[in-house]
Amino acid sequence: MAKQPMLKFVTVERDMPEKRDASARKQDFNEIYAEFAKAKAEEQASRCSQCGVPYCQSHCPLHNNIPDWLRLTATGRLEEAYGISQATNTFPEICGRICPQDRLCEGNCVIEQSGHETVTIGAVEKYITDTAWEEGWVKPIVPAQERPESVGIIGAGPGGLAAADRLRRAGVQVTVYDTHDRAGGLLTYGIPGFKLEKDVVMRRNDQLEQGGVTFRLNCEVGKDISFAEIREAHDAVIIATGVYKSRDLQGPGAGAAGIVKAIDYLTASNRLSFGDTVPEFESGELNAEGKKVVVIGGGDTAMDCVRTAIRQGAESVKCLYRRDRANMPGSQRETKNAEEEGVEFVWLSAPKGFSGNPVSGVMVQKMRLGQPDASGRQSPEVIEGADYVEEADLVIKALGFEPEDLPTLWEQPDLEVTRWGTIKAAFTTGATDMDGVYAVGDIVRGASLVVWAIKDGRDCADAILERFGANAAVAAE
Repeated sequence: MAKQPMLKFVTVERDMPEKRDASARKQDFNEIYAEFAKAKAEEQASRCSQCGVPYCQSHCPLHNNIPDWLRLTATGRLEEAYGISQATNTFPEICGRICPQDRLCEGNCVIEQSGHETVTIGAVEKYITDTAWEEGWVKPIVPAQERPESVGIIGAGPGGLAAADRLRRAGVQVTVYDTHDRAGGLLTYGIPGFKLEKDVVMRRNDQLEQGGVTFRLNCEVGKDISFAEIREAHDAVIIATGVYKSRDLQGPGAGAAGIVKAIDYLTASNRLSFGDTVPEFESGELNAEGKKVVVIGGGDTAMDCVRTAIRQGAESVKCLYRRDRANMPGSQRETKNAEEEGVEFVWLSAPKGFSGNPVSGVMVQKMRLGQPDASGRQSPEVIEGADYVEEADLVIKALGFEPEDLPTLWEQPDLEVTRWGTIKAAFTTGATDMDGVYAVGDIVRGASLVVWAIKDGRDCADAILERFGANAAVAAE
């Protein structure tokens, strides 16, 4: 009888790829986790219990067939594992690196609930696709036949690129418009290299371009080309701009020099990694070297900022968050990584104002958690008389993002938005009330996860293919 290759969670302990020592990794922007070796990937995949109702799969926005590709990995059938993984996810190697698995698949793993620690799903997913690239299993996009229909996609982030990939595989003519000089959106310019090395994104961009997707970069809609012109040029249009308008801070001194937006700070750092000249970095405006840095916020963007500041050689890095550790929205794994690298978290603290111009300090109010608000989370309350000043030479605002006023910017009053400014679109297809116009990702959901944008892009592409009378199954081949 053949030996059971799975269900080894009782005898095999959970193990992650080796993490580089904090003292070494904070000297560069390389990814902090090593790659699984073949034997280790097979061993960890074999811990899967192959449960009848796979909660890992149901809690993944893409409903990836996780138990199937874990079993195939455990039995050495890696090329088949890649095929299963790629069938439901346009960019599995990216999700394997940056998805918050602790809140999605791994956090809902059945063996985790039984006390045996979760299967390392994300690390295996990354290993499968990295191996696929190395072995040449990732094939070029070659449509079986060309179609006459054309789709314009505004925004080259994960949602737009996922839609472009699926449409192009079905033979549709695709043009992607983006304001930046490189495609990828936040994957390229928002997420630091220590979480997602840029060659991982660039090779997907290259695959799309070589597969026939046309990129019009350095192209700002409403300035370099009008929305009406894009609509006229294509049979359908997908709006996938994301949300880039930074939430602002109020209070005395909020406009002082040295108080910067997280997106500007991270973009400057990522541009440096490409070898670009960045005047704002060279001038010191967006450079943390030798400075006392205070980052305000508790999400993943704040974690990206604090860890970037450490690598730039900041004198000290502190993160102010108005709630406690248990209530922060960012990944607990990222918080731990940041602490290992020397970041100090100042919990239950909120900015009241700023001193100096250029900024020299943050006036901090100490908080306590009161009654739950409408979302069920405890609301922060000010502790009177506990204010103090936190020294700072550079303050980075990482308070989240909001949508820009697209109907006004694009002169499209008929483009309907919600009271939050996001575009009103059908839940499953992304269709708006404007004929042939769709919207996907953060511009519909508000600031969300990359994996949700990928799902939206794929679903929207399938809806458009149905509109064209095309077979959506062809796009998956």
